[in-house]
Amino acid sequence: MKAKIIVLALTLSAVTFMANAQEALKIGYTNADYVLSLLPEAKQIDAELKAYEKQLQNQVQAKYKDLQAKVEDYERNVNSYDELIRADKEKEITTLQQNIQQFSADAEASMGKKRNQLLAPAYEKIGTAIETVAKENNYTHVFSAGAPGFDVLLYAREQDNISDLVLKKLGITPPVAE
Repeated sequence: MKAKIIVLALTLSAVTFMANAQEALKIGYTNADYVLSLLPEAKQIDAELKAYEKQLQNQVQAKYKDLQAKVEDYERNVNSYDELIRADKEKEITTLQQNIQQFSADAEASMGKKRNQLLAPAYEKIGTAIETVAKENNYTHVFSAGAPGFDVLLYAREQDNISDLVLKKLGITPPVAE
């Protein structure tokens, strides 16, 4: 009989603990990219990224035009070159092609670095606002949603979306839902 009372008491304690734990758990989610897109500085960041990308594209195009001119010159005059000059011109063209490929790869890496550099302060600002909203509204967990391939949320109720609260914390009026 004592064993049954102990088991019953332990079961009731476990059920009470579980009920309290479930009440204390509050989960929200947000879409940081959505919030970012509505930040005032988002347009400036986008403009800077586009300008930088244009610079890199112009540089690649200039290198490519130089290569095209050298190839055209080579093709026009190949019959008049002796073996030494022909080999030198071919080596020059091959080197230019390799330089363009290397510059393109470096430009892509540089673009990613520039993007991260420009976005870091905005994401830090958003992260701080998310943390503040979570604390002010007693969320125990906040998940990220909306970034294809990087979602860490499989299901959520719309009422748990805290994106509008984060926007308000950042001083931005959320757009009216349609």
